[in-house]
Amino acid sequence: MGDGKGCLDMEIKIQLTDSPKQKPKDSELGFGKIFTDHMFTMDWDKENGWHDAQIIPFGNISLSPACNVFHYGQETFEGLKAYRTPVGAIQLFRPEENFKRMNNSNKRLAMPEVDVDFCIEALKKLVEIDQDWVPHSEGHSLYIRPFCIATEPNLGAHNTAMVKFLIILSPVGAYYASGLNPVSIYVEPRYVRAVRGGTGFAKTGGNYAASMLAQEEAGAQGFSQVLWLDGVEQKYIEEVGAMNVFFVIGDEIVTPELRGSILPGVTRKSVIEILKHWGYKVSERRITVDELEEAYKEGKFTEMFGSGTAAVISPVGLLRYKDFDMKLSDGKIGELSQKLYDELTGIQWGKKEDPFGWTVKVC
Repeated sequence: MGDGKGCLDMEIKIQLTDSPKQKPKDSELGFGKIFTDHMFTMDWDKENGWHDAQIIPFGNISLSPACNVFHYGQETFEGLKAYRTPVGAIQLFRPEENFKRMNNSNKRLAMPEVDVDFCIEALKKLVEIDQDWVPHSEGHSLYIRPFCIATEPNLGAHNTAMVKFLIILSPVGAYYASGLNPVSIYVEPRYVRAVRGGTGFAKTGGNYAASMLAQEEAGAQGFSQVLWLDGVEQKYIEEVGAMNVFFVIGDEIVTPELRGSILPGVTRKSVIEILKHWGYKVSERRITVDELEEAYKEGKFTEMFGSGTAAVISPVGLLRYKDFDMKLSDGKIGELSQKLYDELTGIQWGKKEDPFGWTVKVC
């Protein structure tokens, strides 16, 4: 497959909208239902590689109903945000990590890689054009969704000869409208999300579609998220829904190691680097749900949180495994969860110093 090299020499054509949409009030924003005026698109085929890079008015796209993506799920996506700082500047958070991960996903889904530097420049240009859509209110941001879809109109079950890459933007409200409240988690005993050698490490829609039934059943029992176990022995903890997970056990902070079935989260990576910078003992290792239950009974397992782009840090107040409930941090946000949330959001929104060089200025 093409590797995207040489894209930096490609011109990005710009067509601005003739009919700008009315921008919503920040108080009206939810998540992912409102979109800005423009989007970025780029096409790939075996003969030409990546070409036709353009920023155009946001709108529907025309595809053949025979496209590979509709029949074989050949697609990948990413999620990141743009933030407005207290002085009015707009910045991104570690965008290179998202596009590197997209390339790993694309390789697994047999699609061409993108040029990371070119995609960052294209994204910056797109956000700059739609900069007035970046919310001003506390905790609000501009959600960014890059994605690749296989577009060859061919029902044969073989690799695609055509791909479309797009970036769309959506202003979003604060993830925690009522504050940083702990969520309840249910350990899924029957279904599995992924196995090693599969697509668990890739950010592709099939992984999310396969988790929705379990999520729906957990929701019917009053739980916010599902905690997935490994797909072979069904005893090792992997991840929660759309988040990676961390456990505070004594003086150790444990997160499941990346073994090919867990999404390598950008926020997860950032949390680990911050914790090590602060001097905490962080272990990336296999951990069973039985070990967690034993540690809880011994009073060692005291705090749990998830990490991800949407929520940043999501504290867990209740973890249920079979018929055993583990109540954590007295149902409140844990001390470490709060500290990490404040640090990460402070860097992202430009309220705190960025000692790691993670933020990228747009305008």
